[in-house]
Amino acid sequence: MFLTRNRAYARAGLVGNPSDGYHGKTISISVRNFWAEVVLYEWDSVDIVLAEGDRATFRSVDDLARDVRLHGYYGGIRLIKATIKQFVEYCQSRTLTLHARNFSVRYQTTIPRQVGLAGSSAIIVATLRSLMDFYDIRIPLETQPSFVLRVEQEELGITAGLQDRVIQVYEGLVYMDFDKGRERIVEGLPCYHYERLDPALLPNLYVAYHDALSEPTEVFHNSIRERFNRGEQKVVQAMTHFASLAAQGRDALLAGDTGTLAALMNENFDVRRSIYQLPPWQIAQIETARRCGASAKFAGSGGAILGTYQDEAMFDNVRANLSLVGSRTIKPIVA
Repeated sequence: MFLTRNRAYARAGLVGNPSDGYHGKTISISVRNFWAEVVLYEWDSVDIVLAEGDRATFRSVDDLARDVRLHGYYGGIRLIKATIKQFVEYCQSRTLTLHARNFSVRYQTTIPRQVGLAGSSAIIVATLRSLMDFYDIRIPLETQPSFVLRVEQEELGITAGLQDRVIQVYEGLVYMDFDKGRERIVEGLPCYHYERLDPALLPNLYVAYHDALSEPTEVFHNSIRERFNRGEQKVVQAMTHFASLAAQGRDALLAGDTGTLAALMNENFDVRRSIYQLPPWQIAQIETARRCGASAKFAGSGGAILGTYQDEAMFDNVRANLSLVGSRTIKPIVA
């Protein structure tokens, strides 16, 4: 019996985010400590197996309310269904024949929910890899991020940029340039400049995330998109600034300039804070880490942060102090 198992990993935006959704530049890392895994095997019918995040039975109304606050109204089933639908339509539009065998698909994820570590797109990437294996059809690597983004935007109405999908497809450490002048259309999907960098260039990094508070990506990004589309200069200029920070961050990485990279990461958050209304608990994470001497910025849409630290004593101090504001701290495994 055919069986395929695929994983996609969490990610953290090193510098430049959230300009990826605005034709900017970003650098991102894989966080292999957390993953989404999809197992697909031949079956009599097309069967999507419910996972823990899809539960519909609760101990009490308070338990239901807590689950919604932490995980939102949707689990991974909608992501898998949307990916399958888009995959079928992709193949049909290119007259690629799919064999008639059916499959059962199940998933699990260890990625903390709604803290900006890209858990939703990881499920889609892992599902796409499994579908390509099952049908022996290859979507070009450079177009896969745009395919995943199309699933989220067109099928599910999720506001997002390409960064998460690029790093989850390419993995490791990647510099991305989404300038319109670098756009290419490959098999009907837009592609940009994606440059793999050696993870050995990275300084000491930590990632911390709140394990009790979260905020959906859609909520975090929607108002900024509206303000950008209206041409609000403060937001437009901020996106240009984020992009320049990523370009400088690439230079700092290649030069081994840890101090400059740390300063750029701090600046990334400071600019972000100037255009977003941020919850106090998210600001507390950043300020707590900085008081310990570490740099700190958002890993994604809020709830998880990352930064650089000098030595083990500083890491232990960061971890201890962040625990006091409800955050867990890890050292990310990038490669």
